[in-house]
Amino acid sequence: MKSEPVIAVIVDLVDSRTLEDRSAAQQDVERAFDSTADIAALDPLRATVGDEFQVIYGTLTDALVATTAATLALPPTVQIRLGIGRGQVRTIGTGGTGPLQDGPGWWSARDAINETHRREDGRTAFLRSWYHDADDRHGTTERLVNAYFLSRDHVVSRLAPRARRIALGLVQGRTQAQIAADEGITPSAVSQSVQKSGVAALVEGLRVLGDGGR
Repeated sequence: MKSEPVIAVIVDLVDSRTLEDRSAAQQDVERAFDSTADIAALDPLRATVGDEFQVIYGTLTDALVATTAATLALPPTVQIRLGIGRGQVRTIGTGGTGPLQDGPGWWSARDAINETHRREDGRTAFLRSWYHDADDRHGTTERLVNAYFLSRDHVVSRLAPRARRIALGLVQGRTQAQIAADEGITPSAVSQSVQKSGVAALVEGLRVLGDGGR
């Protein structure tokens, strides 16, 4: 009997060799994903080799919301690259950091992160994410998700720190009034930031892809 497809995610530190403190940056990544704990992962984030991490989600919506929130939760000096793959995953043994896994889900995630890197080195230097579906390569959903990533990552790359915090709050489901209180500004100022920074498109695009959002 075949297992159900899952969403496998490979996370990699961008330009890790230039970071002053790689260990601190890795801890920042762990904290960023810890902040998405309300989105249940089938297999929680864990470090693998080098500067890579892996995490598995049950649905594409969960993966999109969690990885968007984690990206926004990172300090501006730390960036991550994401390869997201849909497909079956199987456990083939046990290693020092946890289960050893294989399967189309991970192969698709690896292909996706390689594509992210390739495009990042080309005309879309701002790109940080790509998605592949093992069962529907180049299908409609895959193309829509990657089109969203191109827009989302461009918006995120240009966000000022406050706009980034506002975006994170909205992705987490907080109201503009709650965010305004935390920031010590008016709800009107939050609304203006959302419209001018591109955060509105980031959040609404995520909601549309998630078939109603969270």
